[in-house]
Amino acid sequence: MENSVRLDSYSNVTHARGPVARRIAWTIVSRLFFQTHFPYPSSWKRTLLRGFGARIGRGVLIKPSVTIKYPWKLSIGEHSWIGEGVWIDNLVDVHIGAHCCISQGAMLVCGNHDYTRTGFDLIQVPIRLEQGVWIGARATIGPGSVCGQHSVLALGSTCAGQMDAWTIYRGNPAVPVKTRRLQASE
Repeated sequence: MENSVRLDSYSNVTHARGPVARRIAWTIVSRLFFQTHFPYPSSWKRTLLRGFGARIGRGVLIKPSVTIKYPWKLSIGEHSWIGEGVWIDNLVDVHIGAHCCISQGAMLVCGNHDYTRTGFDLIQVPIRLEQGVWIGARATIGPGSVCGQHSVLALGSTCAGQMDAWTIYRGNPAVPVKTRRLQASE
């Protein structure tokens, strides 16, 4: 069995989760106020996240049924929107810039496993979304992804790397399809 996957040899000692009491408290708060369909005010959610160490800007909108793994590893810039059913699996730092939109059901995933290692070792890489990024519904952002300013990841697409600023991406894996151009609102 020398060249076989050995899940019994898996170790996640490199995964810094935080103190047990903090994780238990967050699990309770998360279930009561975030992972529910009840529409608690975003102002309450911002306050709770800040209480657990998240860096949350003014005017951040957080819809119901949002899962955040570790708020102490999260920063969200001013006036960003986190849609219903979003899952932020932030084993390490996730930075979401100002005026970003993470649409319903999108996933931001910082961890993966090294399929070349018999112990299926955990890989953890931060995610960064710069100002004005839009992540479409059911889209997935993978470990180590950096989404440049005002880039867009279309509905159901997958990013596992770099998205250039002002560029719209679509597909799995996502590829650039056109340039994003903004017009002033009326």
